[in-house]
Amino acid sequence: MFDTLGLIWMSWWCMTLFHPLHADLQRIERICSAETEESPITNLTWNWRRMELSWESSKNFPSYTCMMTSGDRRRRKKVKNRKCWFSMENSLPLHGGINFTIEVPNTNISKHCQFIPEGKKGSAIENFSCVIYDVSLMNCTWQAGRNAPGDTQYFLYWKNSRDDYETECELYIKGENGMHTGCRFQNVMIEEKTTYFLVDGISSNSQIQFYDEYIELYEIERLTPPLNVSVNCTVNPAGCTITWQKPCTSYEKPEHCFEYEINIQNKGEHDKDKKDPPVIVNTNKYEFENYNVKKKYILKIRARGNSCPINKSWGEWSKPIEFGENEDYFLVVLLLLIVLGTILVTLLLFFLCKRYCSFKRVFPPIPQPRDKFNTSHDENIQTENMFPSSLSCTKEVTMVEEMT
Repeated sequence: MFDTLGLIWMSWWCMTLFHPLHADLQRIERICSAETEESPITNLTWNWRRMELSWESSKNFPSYTCMMTSGDRRRRKKVKNRKCWFSMENSLPLHGGINFTIEVPNTNISKHCQFIPEGKKGSAIENFSCVIYDVSLMNCTWQAGRNAPGDTQYFLYWKNSRDDYETECELYIKGENGMHTGCRFQNVMIEEKTTYFLVDGISSNSQIQFYDEYIELYEIERLTPPLNVSVNCTVNPAGCTITWQKPCTSYEKPEHCFEYEINIQNKGEHDKDKKDPPVIVNTNKYEFENYNVKKKYILKIRARGNSCPINKSWGEWSKPIEFGENEDYFLVVLLLLIVLGTILVTLLLFFLCKRYCSFKRVFPPIPQPRDKFNTSHDENIQTENMFPSSLSCTKEVTMVEEMT
């Protein structure tokens, strides 16, 4: 049992470490080798790496017209040899099926071939999306196919031009059971070229369909906020001048390639209560004329592409900047009234006490306790003081009587 588990583990390890591009992609190298109709044009072959369609012909014709069609989209090209190259910008994804047609001008000779990807239906990835942020970082994410086996593993390849060789993702994002659900890229240079992405899958249980897509990198770039946002306000006349610089990008673009959305609102005001629509300008300067010196404001700015090959979706908001005075007169008046009321009540109580209350009534003296040890001494003193007075009075009465 352990030998069996070890063999399975080794097989999976080798499959993920030395995985080739899936057999589906090898089968597209020769998509019309089986002839379905008589024609001098035979053996149509599509080289997906070079975006090249080639064929053989039993007759020499001066020119050919090659076409690739997917749904209502069509790419057409005229050549003089038996090879037809499509640029990255003119190529169509293959995962949904595609039709190839070779025609000889001014004749009824043609060759048609339909390519339908092989593999278990519903095993290809779903919801593939990529975004570039912070100038040079890119994340691509996807979800496993709804019918993909549990042991399915996906691998992402990409290339920036027809002549480049595909490069595999270096840092995968892993989900449950270690399945790759995304990829992180660093040092991505946004050029005015189409990039080809291909996600292939492998499984020990069934054949997995691939997914491919052509993307203009500038269309998935999330612009950074405008730089160096500043506000300079004056009281007389009341107004503010707002200035900023264009967002930082991995490629140099002139100022006229951007337009900006300016959002100014009173501090404490909710977005749902905001009535004034945001202002959109094409320059890096804005005059705010509705400035009220008694209010405080919050400013945010974001950018998007205007006429150049830049993402037309709005980028990230700049950090909120506050400007203005923001004096809350209600609180100031309320605090002032409380202070004044406290002072008036204190003064009123003071005058009332002074007018109607004596100091002794308000603050009566505290009676002292009687000293029992000195009671007899005090009484003797009082007695001595009383008797001399009586004697003196007797003497005076006696003298009066003698004189009489």
